[in-house]
Parts: sequence; structure tokens; C-alpha cells
Amino acid sequence: MSRLTVQSIESAPEASRPFLAKAKAKNGFIPNLLGVLANAPVALETYLTVSEINGRSSFSLAEREVVQITAATYHGCAFCVAGHTAIAYKQGNLPEALVEALRRQQTLPDPKLDALAVFTRAVIRNRGAVGNADLQDFLAAGYGEQQVIEAILGVSLATLCNFSNSLAQTELNPELAAYRWQPQT
Repeated sequence: MSRLTVQSIESAPEASRPFLAKAKAKNGFIPNLLGVLANAPVALETYLTVSEINGRSSFSLAEREVVQITAATYHGCAFCVAGHTAIAYKQGNLPEALVEALRRQQTLPDPKLDALAVFTRAVIRNRGAVGNADLQDFLAAGYGEQQVIEAILGVSLATLCNFSNSLAQTELNPELAAYRWQPQT
């Protein structure tokens, strides 16, 4: 059971209700993460707004999901790993070998995407103070300064939802159960 209330459209603060209704119309259900964030309407609005902005970055859907799944596994957020695994398969049609390597924090079969995952972990581990070698490796993989900053954007989005879910101990929606993940011990 979640430690924080998972709000429904009916129980949520008035300012959160339109966001939850839109999410339900889009997904067919309200992800429990959004129900938790609905406790603070500005947090829910921030998450949805930054998600939309992140979707306009120069990164492909596959690259955005690499950042999100990498951050979620690094932070140990089982809810976000499951949710982004569903997106990776259903919307991104990403290969199973790639998604499973992400979920296991292993080397990715695509060298450029692997460079993105390595850089994302460096950004998180070093709180942005990435060393010159890590930065140069990322740039040498074919990314530019725009993608350096966009990786941080993706990490900021992930941090909001990863930390919220970890604190709340958000239960996984039944719609995401097939993508369940547990941190490696």
C-alpha cells in the first residue's frame, strides 16, 4: 500500500482534477504516480509540463527512454522502471535486448545509446559535476552540447517522479504489472 494517498479524479484537490482527467483519457487509466503527485497540484503540473517539454527535446523517444530507465534503475524506482519499460515497448518499439540491458544496468547493444546511459549515470552520480573524460566520451559518441543539457533535463524529470515514488512507495498499477522490476541485490 502506498504511504501517500493515491488520489482519484474525485478525491484530488480541485486544481489536480483536470490533469488527472486528461491522463485518464490519454492512458485509459490514471498511473498511480500521477495520483500521488496530485496531492500537490503544482507538482503534478510540473511533472506533466516538463514531460511535454522533454518530449520536444532533440532526443529520440528511444534516447529519452534510455535517460528515464537509466535514472529510474539508478534511483531504485520500481514504479518508473515499469512505466518506462511499457513506453519503451509500446510506443518506442525498442528491442527487448536493449530494454532488458537498461533494466539490468548492463552495457547496451547500441554504442551511442550506451554512451547516453553511461553519461546519465555520471550526471546523477556526480550531481552534474561530470568529469572531463565522461563529457568527452559522450561528445565523442556523436552527441553535442545541446544533448548534454537535455540529458540533465531528463534527469530532472526522472528525479521528481523517482523520488516521489520512492518516498510514497507507490503501488504499481495492474496495467503495468507485466513490466514489474525489482532492484538487483
